[in-house]
Amino acid sequence: METKNWIILFFLAAIWGSAFMFIKVATPEFGPLLLVNSRLYLAGLIFIPFLLQKKYRNLFRSHFPGILVLSVSNNALPFFLFSYASLGADSNILAILNGTTAFMTTLLALIWIGEKINFFQVVGLICGFLGILILVNPVNSSTTIMAGLSCVLGAFCYSFSGVFIQKVGKNLNTFVLIGWSLFFGALIMTPITLNYLPEVMPSQLSILSMLWLGVVSTGIAYIAYVRLIKNIGAIKTSSVTYLIPVFGIIWGNVFLSEEITFLILIGFIFIMLGLYLINRKTI
Repeated sequence: METKNWIILFFLAAIWGSAFMFIKVATPEFGPLLLVNSRLYLAGLIFIPFLLQKKYRNLFRSHFPGILVLSVSNNALPFFLFSYASLGADSNILAILNGTTAFMTTLLALIWIGEKINFFQVVGLICGFLGILILVNPVNSSTTIMAGLSCVLGAFCYSFSGVFIQKVGKNLNTFVLIGWSLFFGALIMTPITLNYLPEVMPSQLSILSMLWLGVVSTGIAYIAYVRLIKNIGAIKTSSVTYLIPVFGIIWGNVFLSEEITFLILIGFIFIMLGLYLINRKTI
């Protein structure tokens, strides 16, 4: 892989790993709905100038059904679930449990599109499940059950979206799907969000966190993500999954002073081992 693609890969991991820290900071003051809605509008607006170009604009109608599905499954719902989960879990837990997307993608691909699963992937799924049990168990960490389940459900949404694109969107333009789904995700959420606005103006730190999430962690990062898929393919790009929890743990510890306990490390190791095994090729 070329150096420039390695740089993009680590850039994505660092940016997406930081998102959980900023979610943790902004959610208490914005509330999950307004934070996600603002994030999606900002990211969507970054894509709009590109999407209005003729080569993309002409694809809108044929892509619209897929755009609507991804608006909910890849944006509005998982973003909300992880924001809600931040009220009952540290940002490092959010980042680690986000890594379980790969496990559920493997299972969904087996069930939905008949992808074969090998011995290593079965062992990897077991390791991942054990890691989840360790991290979402309130006895082992400060994470509430609802927060842990919200993270897992959010990861499942991402898994569904990935398999959906693989099954339905083979001949569709990924840039058009992702870009418009951000904007329509925001539109779909707006009527609900207007009924749950905060009573007090969020602080400057929370506003800056929201801006980072919308502009950098979502808008710019998704553009880089689409470019990386185009450069090296979806399979190699998926290796970013390994790096996101690492950066999530680092940022949470450095900037939020979140404790990295022995059990968090054990859960992290199980999930990382599982990720390695489900992506391991048979010999």
